[in-house]
Amino acid sequence: MLSSFISAAALAALQPLTLGQAQQHAVARSRQLAAQDHAIAGSRAMAVAAGQLPDPVLKAGIDNLPVSTSDRFSLGADFMTMRRVGVSQEFTRADKRQSRSARFEREALKSEAQKEVILAAIQREAAFAWLERYYTEQMAALISLQAQQARQEIEAAQAAYRGGRGTQADVLAARSALLLLADRASEIDRRLQVAHAKLARWTGLDGELQLSGTPDIDHIGLDTTTLDTALAHHPAVTVLKRQQEVALAEVALARANLRPDWSVEVAFQQRGSAYSTMVSVGISVPLQWDRKKRQGRELGAKLAMVEQTGAERDEVLREHVAETGAMIVEWRSGRERISRYMQQLLPLSGERIRAALAAYRGGKATLNDVLAARRNETELRMQAIELQLATSQLWAQLNFLLPDGGKLPHATINNPQDSK
Repeated sequence: MLSSFISAAALAALQPLTLGQAQQHAVARSRQLAAQDHAIAGSRAMAVAAGQLPDPVLKAGIDNLPVSTSDRFSLGADFMTMRRVGVSQEFTRADKRQSRSARFEREALKSEAQKEVILAAIQREAAFAWLERYYTEQMAALISLQAQQARQEIEAAQAAYRGGRGTQADVLAARSALLLLADRASEIDRRLQVAHAKLARWTGLDGELQLSGTPDIDHIGLDTTTLDTALAHHPAVTVLKRQQEVALAEVALARANLRPDWSVEVAFQQRGSAYSTMVSVGISVPLQWDRKKRQGRELGAKLAMVEQTGAERDEVLREHVAETGAMIVEWRSGRERISRYMQQLLPLSGERIRAALAAYRGGKATLNDVLAARRNETELRMQAIELQLATSQLWAQLNFLLPDGGKLPHATINNPQDSK
């Protein structure tokens, strides 16, 4: 059984990793989410405890013990000496206990909202890491292909030079182009190693695991006409809303504190055998001498906190609406630019290369003209991939403003061949 499980796990580890799977792994291994679960459980436990009466207090003592004359330290010689045992109980009113309990319940709801903030952040960061590695690998593949072509051009330049159809300058230009590509490859390799490490940090999987599929970055799950309504459920806004509910619960508790709680005490007092046993009963109540400056000020402070959190929530909502609107504009612009690269610029650069090659074969152009055309195409393709990376990260930022529990309703995973 164990060996079959290990085999299944090893087989699963060999499967290509999609964007959705990367996010699921990141969510499953997150310790931040587990920490929030503990915070929620702790607040709920405190809510139960806060709703209970305070523990009774057991009291014991000796009253009126003589310390002089022949009766000193005697427990039964003097009629005033008593051994006392008693119990006191504070009777906190039910509304105050309910307010205390409600406050911790609101704290639990706030922790749940903070968990949503963390979940959305994990999904976004995992998506960023996956996308960065995916497009950096495309850059590395492009540089590798260009390097192969550069080596072929060196061989062609050397053959032309030996045949008297070329110059040594052409050979040196071809070698220089290869060296520039090698330097570019070193930079891309550095970025690729960083991207591998980032993805491994979030997923906990082998950094060399292959990636599969690409997200459909042409669609997002936000309606620009209803951003105010949609972002009202943003986790960061929800946290402030829950914080305001906590402040309201503290207001209710401050109002309950305007009325003091009473305590009752019962004590049994035993004297010497010649004297009777006594019972004492007492009631204690705090005297709120200056309610206006103490309890009233406390209530005013809690009411001010409610207004403060409400204002902060409104400001954060406005900020998120503005930032999201700006990201949507950038995302749309990126899509338009990608379309221009794919449909116009890259085909035009390919035609330029073919024209340069034809002119070179006909003796109407130099090898430098061919190399310049190839460098131009390489730069355009690199710019297109960089643009795809930036646009896809904007897509991820917009698509995972709200957590979705690892499910990706907005992310359509395409076949790599279909993407091509």
